[in-house]
Amino acid sequence: MKRVGLALLIGACLFGPAGPVAQAQVWNTVEGTVTDSTDGTPLPSVTVIVKGTDFGTATDAQGRYALRLPTGRYALRVSSVGFRTRIDSVVVARGEPTRHDVRLAPSVTELDQVTVTETKARQDAGVYEVEPKDIENLPTPFKDGFRALKTVPGVATNNELSQQYSVRGGGFNENLIFVNGFEVFMPFRARQGEQEGLGLLNPDLASDITFYTGGFPPKYGGKLSSALDVQYAQPEDQPLTGSVSVSTLDASVHAQSSALGGDLGWAVGARRARPGRFFNTQDLKGEYDPRFQDMQGMVTYRVSDHVSVEGLGLWADHEFRLEPRERTTYFGVISLREEGATDFKALRANFNGERRDGYTTALGGVRLNTGLTDRLHLEHDLSYFETRETENFDINSEGKVCQVDPAGEDVPDNCRLLDITERIRFADNAVEVQRLTGGGHYEWTLGRQVLKGGWSLRDMHFNDRLNEKNVLVGEDEDGTAFRTVVDSLGDQATFNERQVGFYVQDAVDLLPERDRLLLTGGVRSDYYSFNDEWTVSPRLSAKLKYNRRLTLTGSWGIYHQQPTYRELRGSPEDSLGINALLNRDIESQRSMQFVLGGEYFFPESRLYLRAEAYYKDLDNIISYTIEDIRVNYSGENDATGYTYGFDLQLRGEFVPGLESWFNYSFMVARERFTDEALSGYSETLRENRKGLLPRPTDQRHTFSAFVQDYVPGDETWKLHMRLLYGSGLPYTTTDPGPRINDQVQTRVPGPRMRGRLPAYRRVDVGATKEIELVGDGIGGPVTLDLTLEVLNLFDMDNTVAYTWTGNFERIPKRLTPRTLNARLRLTF
Repeated sequence: MKRVGLALLIGACLFGPAGPVAQAQVWNTVEGTVTDSTDGTPLPSVTVIVKGTDFGTATDAQGRYALRLPTGRYALRVSSVGFRTRIDSVVVARGEPTRHDVRLAPSVTELDQVTVTETKARQDAGVYEVEPKDIENLPTPFKDGFRALKTVPGVATNNELSQQYSVRGGGFNENLIFVNGFEVFMPFRARQGEQEGLGLLNPDLASDITFYTGGFPPKYGGKLSSALDVQYAQPEDQPLTGSVSVSTLDASVHAQSSALGGDLGWAVGARRARPGRFFNTQDLKGEYDPRFQDMQGMVTYRVSDHVSVEGLGLWADHEFRLEPRERTTYFGVISLREEGATDFKALRANFNGERRDGYTTALGGVRLNTGLTDRLHLEHDLSYFETRETENFDINSEGKVCQVDPAGEDVPDNCRLLDITERIRFADNAVEVQRLTGGGHYEWTLGRQVLKGGWSLRDMHFNDRLNEKNVLVGEDEDGTAFRTVVDSLGDQATFNERQVGFYVQDAVDLLPERDRLLLTGGVRSDYYSFNDEWTVSPRLSAKLKYNRRLTLTGSWGIYHQQPTYRELRGSPEDSLGINALLNRDIESQRSMQFVLGGEYFFPESRLYLRAEAYYKDLDNIISYTIEDIRVNYSGENDATGYTYGFDLQLRGEFVPGLESWFNYSFMVARERFTDEALSGYSETLRENRKGLLPRPTDQRHTFSAFVQDYVPGDETWKLHMRLLYGSGLPYTTTDPGPRINDQVQTRVPGPRMRGRLPAYRRVDVGATKEIELVGDGIGGPVTLDLTLEVLNLFDMDNTVAYTWTGNFERIPKRLTPRTLNARLRLTF
């Protein structure tokens, strides 16, 4: 455990945190025996932890325990089933170990009727809890709940700029997101991560975040990979609390309280980010002027003991503006041997023009909660979600690819010209999406089982406008100037569709011992008017507490994803309009999933080891490619496939009060194009798609860790470190295509998914000094946190995609280098 702290201190010392870092932290032992107060019998397997933390140990067969702690005063919580819990104060000092024996008195309880209760979600198959406090402590460019998911097992990672995430081989568009039961959606049209803005999850308002990476229950429908369920705070009898945060990249404020004797609870938050300095650290330089802002609020009103009303409001306006000036990207090979071959090149490009993208999103939802009896609960809700996304750019660029001397100076003259390309890119695109959703959810408790059911009805409106052009300017082999339109799209489409869904679920406690074996089964059915399709999705899960240390979980289910707008229209071409590409014969993608896992608890060290294996059988796949973060669909059910892998996680409090974890995931994702789909391609493209191929999200190995520690000798200083590693994702190379007018060499896709991006590697560290300003404020202590973060500590080059020059030189698009960020947070 001290080695973990040492690793953090080394990282923190690289950017010089203030405070008494050099002072050695002294640990010692508190030890003793726990016995039955009635007869003095030693008690085994008694939990001994530091109050308010999960840091502790358990007694052995003779009732003995030993717990190492830093010197200081602690409250020890001693508990065991059948005995009254005791909380004792102990002082750990230098020198001899502290002796503290405990006598526990038996407890007498009345045996009520046994009923099924909600169990801790992270013990279920494929389910993880994300603590909002940990999101605050993660060293990231923005305190964004979606970006925090990249430290969850099974989540692929390769882009710190993006809020998009892939779960167990699924696509970016295969994840459900709910805030207080109301569904929200990611941006539809972003090309690059820096355009997305702030994620719609405000962690300051969140009280619980549950992440289903597989095996999610029937009430969640419509996606293949994951479900994120976020619950915002609903204060009851709570004084005013909140926070104000300001950093070099963003700012936020939030507050929450209750009124009317606790009947009215409210929580509001606002955020604003201007991360132009951060974006300008990339190879592409220019006038970055991103302006991201949002406001969110939650209100609940208790009409009576059995009736309450709650409402959620959300507004976000994200504008990305850029006037690009120049880009210099070096690539190739430098040999350190005299006989080695050096092939070092540079792309030097100049730009003229402007880019402006906008995302305006609004959500309003209201819910009526009715408790007819103590056992029968009803919910009815209505929500409206609207987003308008615009994409406007008119940019001229001239790019030169040069052979450069790596030993020479970084000047324009250090360039032997290999290729020059002049390009004009224009777009004036917009998409508007409205969703009106109504639904009901019902829960009936019957002794040792809980019945749930529900329905939903959604009306959707899409309005899509495309107007873009790509022009190449240059000279042909004879020196004749040309200006050729490579592609041009101009069309508009509007359509309205409906979705209907129903589900039922039954959870049964099967064994006499409460919560020992819980079996949950259910079925979901959905209808989509676009293709007049009904789907049926049965699901089954089980959880067995084998003993106090080992919990086993498993799930099986069929999942369908109805094609939304992007899957329906595919990628428009200049010869066909949007409406011509809408495929009303398309079917929902289907996944049959198996998950088997277990969690083992080490009571002596209070650590949890969790392992899960999974297999997904995929049918009716709508194939796609990924360019940076934009997903381009084929618009056809043209492939089948499978995904399998396993996730490992070790987590616990290596120091009192601060949880850390380490994750490793292995995954294989494959797909095979159907014979019918291959018959529609040219001979060359058909050969490039034959056989069993990697899926675009086939990331073989991922490792992530979040480690927290105190600065030795001063627990008001906390250190945080996030580590991310992801092996290279596949990509499709580019081959020469036919010439346009015998002048412009076009490009066509090469062998599908045969290349691999370099591995993604990143270490972010932060140090926080906590200062207590007022010990007893309105809602508790008033504290000031001063944080300094080093993002990408080791300045690692990470490539998110490749672009291709006219002579098919592969140019990497790299992400952000090392960056400093300072943050101030006032909590009251």
